[in-house]
Amino acid sequence: MGKFTAYKLPLKSLSEGTHEFDYKLDKQFFANMEYADVRDADIEVHLVVNHHNDLYHLDFQITGTVTLLCDRCLDDLVMPIDTTYSIDVEYGEDYNDESDNLLVIPQSDNYLNVAYMLYDTVVLCIPIKHVHPLGKCNRAMSALLKKHRAHGTGEDAELEDEMLDSIEQLDSGSDDTATDPRWDALRGLGSDNE
Repeated sequence: MGKFTAYKLPLKSLSEGTHEFDYKLDKQFFANMEYADVRDADIEVHLVVNHHNDLYHLDFQITGTVTLLCDRCLDDLVMPIDTTYSIDVEYGEDYNDESDNLLVIPQSDNYLNVAYMLYDTVVLCIPIKHVHPLGKCNRAMSALLKKHRAHGTGEDAELEDEMLDSIEQLDSGSDDTATDPRWDALRGLGSDNE
C-alpha cells in the first residue's frame, strides 16, 4: 500500500450527482511529503465532488492547525489553517494542468490522487516567516537574542531593537519608558487653559 493510497479519488466509478469525501492530514502526511517545517498537524478536509456530464467539480474545505517552529524563539507555534480550494477535472487525451481552473487527466486513469492538491493548498496558507505575535515569544529566548545578536546598522536594526524592547516591556509589565519632552510640553498646554 502506497503512502498516498488513502487520497485516491475514484472518479470513473462515481455516478452523476454530488458525492462527499473526508480526509485527515496529520504529521505523517507531511513527513511523507518530505516537508520538514510542519512538526505536527491536525487538519480535516471535506471534499464535495459534483459530477455532471463529463465534468467533475471538486470543492475542498480545509480546516485545522499545523505546528511549526517559531523563527525567533524556536518554541512551537500553532498556526490555524482555514481555506477552500476548487477545481474542475475532466478526462482527455493527455494529462494537462496548464489552466488554474481545469485539470485534464488521461482516459486510462480510474483514480485522481488528491494528496498533492491538499499539500499545495495547505503549504500556501503557511506564511514564509513563522513567528509568534508580538509579545508571545519565549521571554528567555528573546532576552538572549537581544543580548547576543550582532548589531547591524540602519533602520532595520533600530526597528528590531525597538521591537525587542517592546517585547521585554510587555513581558515584564513595566511602563517606565521616557517620554519625548516636546509631547510633555504640549500636554502641559491643555492643563493651563482650565
